Amino acid sequence: MTLSESLAGLPAFFLFFALSLALLAVFLAVYVAITPYTELSLIREGNAAAAISLAGAVIGFVLPLARAVTQSVSALDLVAWGGVALVVQVVVFFSVGKLVPRFAEAIKEGRVAAATLLAALAVAVGMLNAAAMTT
Repeated sequence: MTLSESLAGLPAFFLFFALSLALLAVFLAVYVAITPYTELSLIREGNAAAAISLAGAVIGFVLPLARAVTQSVSALDLVAWGGVALVVQVVVFFSVGKLVPRFAEAIKEGRVAAATLLAALAVAVGMLNAAAMTT
């Protein structure tokens, strides 16, 4: 294989990579908007619970997004599956909020147990989401 043959896929790479980064930015904007606390401010203050919960949500979103990149047949396909991944993570957040009383207050107060539960469920559901995507 020649170098030019190897680089023939570069435009598709840049498109899918840029779309993935844009989808991640949209996810972060939506996620921090729906939470009843300000993750980035809490993280800047050293709140480990906020960092753990946000990190779990990001990983839980990116796992199915990465799967979508590998199987999407078009940019629109990637955006659609990225939207599905976003909705699933929002549902996880609200579900944990229903299961754990005073969940938001626990994160604000830096309680790592609640954050670890949210992060673990976000990653687990993200993995299931990615696995459920079929070609």
